[in-house]
Amino acid sequence: MEPSKKHFQASSSFFLTILLSFFNLQGLNLLRLATASPVVRGNDTDRQALLQFKAKITGDPLNIMESWNSSLHFCQWIGVTCDRKHQRVTKLKLRILKLSGSLSPYIRNLSFLRELDLVGNSFYNQIPQEIRGLRRLEALHLANNFISGEIPSNLSACSKLISVDISRNQLTGEIPSLLGLLSNLEVLVFFHNSLRGSIPPSLGNLSSLEELGRLRNLSIFTIFGNAISGTVPGALFNLSNIRAFDIGTNKIQGTLHSDLEINMPHVEFFSVGDNQISGQIPISISNASNLNFLDFYNNMLDGNVPSLEKLDNLFNLDLGINHFGHGIKGDLNFLCTLVNNTILEDLSIVKNNFGGDFLNALAIFLATFSV
Repeated sequence: MEPSKKHFQASSSFFLTILLSFFNLQGLNLLRLATASPVVRGNDTDRQALLQFKAKITGDPLNIMESWNSSLHFCQWIGVTCDRKHQRVTKLKLRILKLSGSLSPYIRNLSFLRELDLVGNSFYNQIPQEIRGLRRLEALHLANNFISGEIPSNLSACSKLISVDISRNQLTGEIPSLLGLLSNLEVLVFFHNSLRGSIPPSLGNLSSLEELGRLRNLSIFTIFGNAISGTVPGALFNLSNIRAFDIGTNKIQGTLHSDLEINMPHVEFFSVGDNQISGQIPISISNASNLNFLDFYNNMLDGNVPSLEKLDNLFNLDLGINHFGHGIKGDLNFLCTLVNNTILEDLSIVKNNFGGDFLNALAIFLATFSV
């Protein structure tokens, strides 16, 4: 399997699992009516905002919007959830319902909205700037649509955001540096767009006093499959709660150093593959004992591969198409450090400068694994 396809399948599976568990979506019937108490009152501002949302729908082959009519209170419309006390809209979830249209700027009037989930439809045009008005918003999920334009920089006004997933769209422009203000953010997913520019330093766990604590909760960060360039802010390697870090398949440059401190004790998925990164693999990567996917594929890395003996959970290791090794005996010693790993299934070391007795190193390696 080609590395890009393998990466895509592994990353998609990993991120989908995390997002599903994060929001406890398993087994959810997305077409059921909201289970609110019998309606005794409501808010006309919310109703009008929903009607403006409906007005922007240009395609509805499943007739979802038929329930959005005056015969039902808006809290009983498909995809709408209200709080019981005030009958204000708290969730708008219309996932994978074949809807098409653009996002209404009047969505800002849903001032109690905590979750906006339009994943897997055919929404197009831009994310309206008016989204800044959703001050209670915690989850913004717009993945798998055709949304274009730039990521609104004023999204940072939604200070309660925990999860942002706008992957697999047609977004352009740069990642707004103001997103570094979202101190509650745990999930940040931008993969498969057409983003460019560099990774803003503000996304790191910066140590200066005025920025202390930013993104301290971030557990997923992926910009896979864009056109991001520049270097990786060193602070990003110190996101101590990160579980998935994926900057693969971009145009990122810069140099890694063997003594670079990587402080990611909980990371499970780490990929910098398919970029233009030079230098060496940091020795500290071996401290990430929860790693199961480690990808340095297709860069310009060189030197020795450090000991990986602490990575007992490693499932996939891709070192292919780099400049590792010196063409001498001992280049493959790192293979011997993997003998305690009983779950490794995928290893690639193709197109490097490894020397020494490959067959001997391979024999030691295979003494533990069956392939």
